[in-house]
Amino acid sequence: MEKANALLVTGGAGFIGCNFVHYWMREYPNDKVVVLDALTYAGNVENLAPVKDNANFTFVHGNICDTALVESLLKDHGIDTLVHFAAESHVDRSITGPDAFIETNIIGTYSLLKAAKKVWIDEPKAKGEAPLPHRFHHVSTDEVYGTLGPNDPAFREDTPYAPNSPYSASKAASDHLVRAYHHTYGLEVTTSNCSNNYGPYHFPEKLIPLIITNILQDKPLPIYGDGQQIRDWLYVEDHARGIDLVLKKGRIGENYNIGGHNEWANIDIVKLVCKLVNEAFAKDPALIEQYQLATKANAQNSESLITYVEDRAGHDRRYAIDATKTNNELGYKPIESFESGIKKTVFWFL
Repeated sequence: MEKANALLVTGGAGFIGCNFVHYWMREYPNDKVVVLDALTYAGNVENLAPVKDNANFTFVHGNICDTALVESLLKDHGIDTLVHFAAESHVDRSITGPDAFIETNIIGTYSLLKAAKKVWIDEPKAKGEAPLPHRFHHVSTDEVYGTLGPNDPAFREDTPYAPNSPYSASKAASDHLVRAYHHTYGLEVTTSNCSNNYGPYHFPEKLIPLIITNILQDKPLPIYGDGQQIRDWLYVEDHARGIDLVLKKGRIGENYNIGGHNEWANIDIVKLVCKLVNEAFAKDPALIEQYQLATKANAQNSESLITYVEDRAGHDRRYAIDATKTNNELGYKPIESFESGIKKTVFWFL
């Protein structure tokens, strides 16, 4: 029987973090999972309701910038694996208020690295002992690579960093800190850079959940510029599966791209979601009763809510992930097709 692990998951009450926790506790029921989350606007402890009564689960309300708290959690729970999701991640918010992004994404990551180095390496060394077995996995984004032209090859792990927003710059900085702590101090790290996630529990400021929730309230569906910005979409549980493979098979010190092989223009995503919501309302009369504000969906006309707005400052035109390395080294490929994943997502929100 495989030895049980003890994980500290930062940001585990957020969208991607909570889905990872659900996945991990289902796949590895003997492992202990501790979630550390500050419960800022996008974190919701209710996201963890499916696991809250599990004896192997612990929730801690706290901030990753509290290095002493992180140290105590690593020691008290015998943590051997830290999976770092906690981040400010909304580009619009980073443009209007970058301070929180610098604080959480850079200072917060540095705080975690300091705590991990102290508990896993420095304190054993001071006793003349070997470092404790450990892994620090850092979850990053494809946005650190910048933007692509329509015919440019997709981002690879060796694509030079060229972040264009305060958000992506803060994530790039955190990636570099993680790399430095491996090369300088020997901390055993891995990093994954993922494409846009979608799925259950998504906070409704990002495109797909915003469109669904706005349709249900007959609110405008805002489309930046011409809506032709292209993103690679990854179902959130496929992301969790990819991180699992990196933890189990990934080489220490390496970066791995996790993508969905699934590029869509924003306007086409919005039209597809409108179509799926229209179809759901046509099939299920109970939805009309449940969402009485959704008159356009009831009339099979959700797309009439589409409203073009001024483009975001410095808006990256296209992101695309080349996950060849992750596929070849780890055997990763997405299980969920976009057709099945987007239907599951719409159904969950309804």
